[in-house]
Amino acid sequence: MYQQVLDPVAHSLAWSSLIAAIPLLVLFVLLGVFRLRAWVASLIALAVALVVAIAVYGMPVGQALLATSEGAAFGFFPILWIVINAIWVYNMTVETGHFDVLRRSFTSISDDRRIQAIIIAFSFGALIEALAGFGTPVAVTSVMLMALGFSPIKSAVLALTANTAPVAFGAMATPILTLGTVTGIDSDTLGAMVGRQTPILAVFVPLVLVFIVDGARGLRETWLYALVCGLAFGFAQYVTSNFVSVPLADVVASLVSVAALVVAVRLRRPLATPVTAHALSAEGPAEPVAEEREPVAPDSRAEVVRAYAPYAIIIGVFVICQIGPIKEFLERATTIVDWPGLHLTNTSGKELSSVAFKFNWFTTPGTQMLVAGLITMVVLKVSVGRALRAYGATLNQLKWAILTVMAVLGLAFVMNASGQTVTLGTWMAGAGGLFALISPILGWLGVAVTGSDTSANSLFGALQVTAANQADLSATLMAASNSSGGVLGKMISPQNLAIAAAAVGLDNREGDIFRRVVGWSVVFLAGICLLSWLQSTAVLSWMVP
Repeated sequence: MYQQVLDPVAHSLAWSSLIAAIPLLVLFVLLGVFRLRAWVASLIALAVALVVAIAVYGMPVGQALLATSEGAAFGFFPILWIVINAIWVYNMTVETGHFDVLRRSFTSISDDRRIQAIIIAFSFGALIEALAGFGTPVAVTSVMLMALGFSPIKSAVLALTANTAPVAFGAMATPILTLGTVTGIDSDTLGAMVGRQTPILAVFVPLVLVFIVDGARGLRETWLYALVCGLAFGFAQYVTSNFVSVPLADVVASLVSVAALVVAVRLRRPLATPVTAHALSAEGPAEPVAEEREPVAPDSRAEVVRAYAPYAIIIGVFVICQIGPIKEFLERATTIVDWPGLHLTNTSGKELSSVAFKFNWFTTPGTQMLVAGLITMVVLKVSVGRALRAYGATLNQLKWAILTVMAVLGLAFVMNASGQTVTLGTWMAGAGGLFALISPILGWLGVAVTGSDTSANSLFGALQVTAANQADLSATLMAASNSSGGVLGKMISPQNLAIAAAAVGLDNREGDIFRRVVGWSVVFLAGICLLSWLQSTAVLSWMVP
């Protein structure tokens, strides 16, 4: 049995907070300054968190290790279970060549580079984020943009900038599900709140993308198409997250945004020359030039249908599993158990909810993604042997990501269980009502150094709730602001920068990419901070569920 304490260092909340922050500082410095590999930095930070929990907070060694094991287990199920199966489905489409068909289908919508950047980097990137997350959209869309003629660095910048608004609902809303677990707030409520913040961001992202591609001229000539796409995405993300299904928010939003953009292009074609020279380079605007393309035999209608089939199957499976009677039937298999040997109470002696571990075998998006993958095997005529080899390749591809996520979740559970996050949250609550203004910055910093909104939510979710309760703010709003602010740290995360650089062949040039995206990250963050603060006041408090 272990009971949390708030001020173990000289009975001072300030001094205790400085010690409690050491594991996070270690993680940030190792990742941001020394640029260690994420899994190495995570394991070192986890070790530091265990030392602080045991030596400073007086947590028994056994309880600290059990809390670590529970966090690592949660990192694998349901989080990594979702990611592994999602990337497996994607890898099968690459293996069969249907991903190339899908790419060609996108380019047939418009030959305007600016429109293509929106479709691929933003809309299709959002779909990949919805299904996989964890850097996959950046790797996939940056390569697709290069295949269309964009320079390597511009491809990376576009992919990173676009990978913002969809992130909170990525990997079938894994960040929201994780946030619900570490805060004790219903994930549907959190998803609804995030769905009243990130859709506003989504309206502006396509506008920024066309500005990156073609400067002020691009914005002047294609603002209407960018705005239509952003509004469609934001509206669909809001409606889906609030009234349909949180895990499906990005899936629906991405498809609606593409449909809206296609209609806009069909009704009114862009007047400018389709391809501009600077779209192919890393520099600024230049005079329009023509593009010469080698003729390619068009894909048959049947091949195009099969290329889209995996995504239609995934949507269908998730929609069916959300139907009331079916969802209730699947939930019968859910098992909730107390983590063996783990006995934790808060400062008032009440048992912590984190002791309970939930095995939602059939309602977790990971299992539903696996079912969709099995159906995809049949539709794409993938043999069992080929599918198993693809699954093995997926596990090998994700081996370090698996270790990183499990280590970070172990770190988060130890800090939460020992009381380190409660100490930090109580101390930060001294900011009072202004905490609503700085709340998104915590999520931004968390994602910037870990590369994952899921990890940032696991690290700071409980802290946000504690600070909100102490400052008499909405816990739902503050927790959601952590996730919404976190999405803007994605583009400057060392992990994502490394993924983008490797994908486009710019190894060791992460700094160049960073300098081109950090400004947009800060500008967007300022907007989310202002929105969070206004939602905590009478001005926009009606937006909080």
